[in-house]
Amino acid sequence: MTRIWRVRLCVCLWMGLSVAQAACVKTARWFEDGVYSYRGADGQPTGLYVELLRDAMRRMDCTVQWMELPWARGLAELEGGQLDILPGARKTVERERFAYFSRPVNRSPNVLFMSAAANQRYKFNKLADMVGTEFRLGIQVGVAYGAEYDELIKNPDFVARTQPLTVRRNAWGMLQMGRLDGLIADEVTAWGELESLGLSKAVVRTKVVTSDEPGQYALSKRTNTPEFVAGLDKALNAMLADGSYKRIRERFVPCTTLVETQGCR
Repeated sequence: MTRIWRVRLCVCLWMGLSVAQAACVKTARWFEDGVYSYRGADGQPTGLYVELLRDAMRRMDCTVQWMELPWARGLAELEGGQLDILPGARKTVERERFAYFSRPVNRSPNVLFMSAAANQRYKFNKLADMVGTEFRLGIQVGVAYGAEYDELIKNPDFVARTQPLTVRRNAWGMLQMGRLDGLIADEVTAWGELESLGLSKAVVRTKVVTSDEPGQYALSKRTNTPEFVAGLDKALNAMLADGSYKRIRERFVPCTTLVETQGCR
């Protein structure tokens, strides 16, 4: 082989390798969301769902491009195929129309929180107890809160008790100021946000749990294949087996992780 052909062959091989290495790039949503995703000291996204996905994608020889999006917009872009992966989603029949779901990666219930004043006034055993009262409930647009909520939201009397919110974190101050009485929130997220805002005593966790389904990665059916989802599950399972999952989760969540349930012990 002449020197010219050797050079051409090397260039072709290098170009082919570069294309292969760049082929697996996925977009994923992040937003300021307590321990699950936030901007780190270096200006880059970090948090539980961010770091778990980074590790899993590295094992698949893939990279992630992070898109900062509010939850409802991220869900819409996942459906439209402008976003590949939405971390922290709970599986619903509606979402399964347009998304595949990974294996469970985190379990933290959605719980009703109340201001201390509202907790003295209202003693609810379930969400339906709000109907016929003056209770004001904050709900985040596009979030799945469980089967009871899905039925209640069809009831105009219950809807009248709700106030839609784009960004959940802002609602804690609304509880403190008396503009809202309650808010449904992921328990782990609420712990972190209330502590950082100095509102741990001003807001009370009630016994009303609206859902306990695990958080998963939702993957757009427009841009992903079942084979890719299987590969992601394989990587996540390996992380559970080798201790990587536990180490990453305990960096962000203030409890001992039970690997079998992906929740707090």
